[in-house]
Amino acid sequence: MLPTATPPIPLMKLQHEHPADTSLIHDFTKPHQSDLVFVPAEFNQSLALKGNTMKAVGLTRYLPVDDPESFLDVALQKPEPTGRDVLVEVKAISVNPVDTKIRAPKDKAEKTPRVLGWDASGVVSAVGPDVTLFKPGDTVYYAGDLTRPGTNQQFQLVDERIVGRKPTSLSDAQAAALPLTAITAWEAFFDRLHIAPAGGAAGQSVLIIGGAGGVGSIAIQLAKWAGLTVITTASRPKTKDWVKKMGADHVVNHREDLVAQVRALGLEHVDYVAIFNDMRHWNAAVELIRPQGGIVTIDDTDLPMPMDVMKTKAASLHWEFMFTRAMYHAPDMIEQHQLLTRVADLIDAGNLRTTLTTTLGPINATNLREAHRLVESGTMIGKVVLEGWG
Repeated sequence: MLPTATPPIPLMKLQHEHPADTSLIHDFTKPHQSDLVFVPAEFNQSLALKGNTMKAVGLTRYLPVDDPESFLDVALQKPEPTGRDVLVEVKAISVNPVDTKIRAPKDKAEKTPRVLGWDASGVVSAVGPDVTLFKPGDTVYYAGDLTRPGTNQQFQLVDERIVGRKPTSLSDAQAAALPLTAITAWEAFFDRLHIAPAGGAAGQSVLIIGGAGGVGSIAIQLAKWAGLTVITTASRPKTKDWVKKMGADHVVNHREDLVAQVRALGLEHVDYVAIFNDMRHWNAAVELIRPQGGIVTIDDTDLPMPMDVMKTKAASLHWEFMFTRAMYHAPDMIEQHQLLTRVADLIDAGNLRTTLTTTLGPINATNLREAHRLVESGTMIGKVVLEGWG
């Protein structure tokens, strides 16, 4: 007989209160169904006694962040690694704009709780038979794969090729703030724009639009490490102080004329422009980019992007999306393992620093809602992290 004691997390109640129409299940980067198994309430306690369940924070409906059911504390069956997957015991997680975009209200429902989250640090608990890069007990950090269940769970499966060793000089919370933004900034500069790393870009300049956010904060540091003169945008006293702390050489106000401010610094053009928020400043970016220079952006926009001046300047435009390699199983997928390990080396050598500014805990639905609220506010400086499972 199964135990009759009331389980700690009433998941059958959750199922009954949130009926799912399969026609409404999201069609965007559908997670691997084999990764997670939803555990009905009557089995929770018996499986927990065997160590087969884990805590997680999921959603079944896409609701405003202030709705108490926008996130739910749930129990899931602990997955087992196969192939090149490592099973990571998650110690800390971070929230990024991609989380809030996916959670944003929409007329869709999930048949079982969907787990979001694309930033974590933790410890390898087990490895699949084809894993060669890690072993149980290794400390790691990673962003993960948008097409698979995310980091907001106690144990997560992730392909070893997109996992890096955690910087030894950082705590779990400090490390969890970095993977997604570090990958984005690294790929934007060194894979898309082909900027020379490690001082090789000395004498060149970059304008970073959106310097105080998560990506901008680590991008400033990587640009300085590459040898670039860094001009970045910020408008509030706190954000101006933050980007200077990250290493920016010059700060311009994105609420005023960017072209005039940059030229007042004695620069007619810049060699590179990185747009790390939205495309409202596209025209200024095009005006400021030097002939044959390069612009990189991470924004998916509906705003107009005139290309006539880009053509006459023979300037290049690059899109950066850090999930591409994992989503499409690109042949060079292992590059993310290598760049995360390189970033860890730079951190441990004192060349880079964490961008953590806010820590919440433990990891639960209430605190995750607060983290999403902070990110959605549009005034977040650096990164917010949740740590521990309580």
